[in-house]
Amino acid sequence: MGLQVQTCPCVFGRLSDQIKSDRIPVSLGFALGIPMSGSSSNPKQFLIEGVTREGKVFRPSDWAERLCGVMSSFRPAGYRSVTGRPLQYSPYVHPVMVGQVKCVAVDERLADIEPMAMEFVRNFARDNDLPFVEACVLPDQA
Repeated sequence: MGLQVQTCPCVFGRLSDQIKSDRIPVSLGFALGIPMSGSSSNPKQFLIEGVTREGKVFRPSDWAERLCGVMSSFRPAGYRSVTGRPLQYSPYVHPVMVGQVKCVAVDERLADIEPMAMEFVRNFARDNDLPFVEACVLPDQA
């Protein structure tokens, strides 16, 4: 299992240059056992891209892991964590690589658990001049 970046019918934006689209085609359905496709509601997925709007790679290099570590306690009701792991990311906020760009995947259901957590993530992106874009979620390939 891993992140799959694929083209889809929506307008394809690129990550390392200036963003030309607000929708990035990406499959995020691997998100730690939480169904992303096939559900009736199809929650929106977002990406915080690790390249500023000026085109500079965001530093420090572990920014995504730090942000996801802070958000790791926000989990759905009844979520079972894997024992023996010192840290497990939230299924709603986790680091991903899209091509060569470090990103953070954010599920809109985070706001259902704690609206201020979603606001924190959005503010982090805004304060650091990082694009916060909607991802076009594609179904996982078997």
